[in-house]
Amino acid sequence: MSSPPNKAPEQSGDLELVEHHETKRPRRYSVIFHNDDYTTMEFVVHVLRKFFRKTETEATHIMLNVHHRGYGIVGVYTRDVAETKVSQVSQYAKSQGHPLKCTAEPEDEE
Repeated sequence: MSSPPNKAPEQSGDLELVEHHETKRPRRYSVIFHNDDYTTMEFVVHVLRKFFRKTETEATHIMLNVHHRGYGIVGVYTRDVAETKVSQVSQYAKSQGHPLKCTAEPEDEE
């Protein structure tokens, strides 16, 4: 005869409880635009406004930073969001005939 289905199985040994739970913030990724000799400044400003919701002034400042330094951080996001933005920008730029390079790089851990 078997035991009733509602009866819990017997367990042997003690159960160890861990009281300390440490959570870490998810690693953040910088979305970076890279300067090139072909993508127009107006297009970069347009992309910054369209995909990153920057104001005209913010977008112009970032675009000039990219132009003068060769690259510029557009924003900092979780990995999934950063990779999605890079993909969207790259596909859009390509469809518009611009070679705008956009990458996502992990921030330094402190």
